Amino acid sequence: MANTGTKRTFRHREVGLTDDEAVQMYATMLMARRYDERALLLQRAGKINFHISGIGQEAAQVAAAFALDRENDWFLPYYRDYGFVLAVGMTLRELMLSLFAKEEDPNSAGRQMPGHFGCKRLRIVTGSSPVTTQVPHAVGIAYALKLKRQPYVSFVTFGEGSSNQGDFHEGCNFAGVHKLPVIFMCENNQYAISVPISRQVAGRICDRAVGYGFPGVRVDGNDPLEVYKVVKEARERAVAGEGPTLIEAVMYRLSPHSTSDNDLAYRSKEEVEEHRAKDGLPRYRQYLIDCGLWNEELDRSLDANIRQMLDEATEYADKAPYPSPESIMHHVYAGDAEGGR
Repeated sequence: MANTGTKRTFRHREVGLTDDEAVQMYATMLMARRYDERALLLQRAGKINFHISGIGQEAAQVAAAFALDRENDWFLPYYRDYGFVLAVGMTLRELMLSLFAKEEDPNSAGRQMPGHFGCKRLRIVTGSSPVTTQVPHAVGIAYALKLKRQPYVSFVTFGEGSSNQGDFHEGCNFAGVHKLPVIFMCENNQYAISVPISRQVAGRICDRAVGYGFPGVRVDGNDPLEVYKVVKEARERAVAGEGPTLIEAVMYRLSPHSTSDNDLAYRSKEEVEEHRAKDGLPRYRQYLIDCGLWNEELDRSLDANIRQMLDEATEYADKAPYPSPESIMHHVYAGDAEGGR
């Protein structure tokens, strides 16, 4: 992304981002990265039980969020989407409360695993551990939006391994038939746990859209400006009544699958380092520097501010109360005392 000549190029302006928005995208990407790194440390220190990382995927997640209507669209993220949920309004404190499984956790009041997002005020629809179940849910929401003639979209993400599940194909088929305002974004990070993409899919995931009657686009997931452009165009198509788009954002999972995974059992350090050199976060930072919008001093200040917020969020979540044992019965039956929570 770095500027190779003396003349500055402002790609973010060409795709419709202001200078401030371009900087805010970077700030959110860095916040997601630092949260992820803190969560890994907390698990290794025995403060939390489990974490599933999204390191290496923040660029596409944040860019996609900025391309959507964050006040009205509906979001169905998958479990690595820390950058996305931060970009649409979740806070570090809320993520930490979920990580520590505390009562104030807005996702599930401490019931769900970390990364299983759900937030009513932000229209983030609760996810579940069986992969890809969020795809038909996103399609159902898009169907409701169309029936109500509301000019909004549902946006759903998933890993490339999930695109082999029946939920994905059924969702795409229904969305294609009814020309629904839904955007499918596959975060192709090259591995379904330990299985490489070469053993999962013979062709390109984006090409699967053709069989369902709508466009499929492959994009460099390490290039946030290109992802922003593609998602923005997909949203414009959707609200214009032209139906869904399948986006395949190609990236790489730099961390193990989860804190329970030994990734060196199925890939080499050399492979990881090769992809680390393509990491979208430092590349985008350099782009902003080349544009004259950022510098080392600003970067140090931002990093220090994020670390302070993380310290405060971690301390708050660590000291917050756990759900009461009696609350295990909440949300079990319709009309219970806590049903509207």
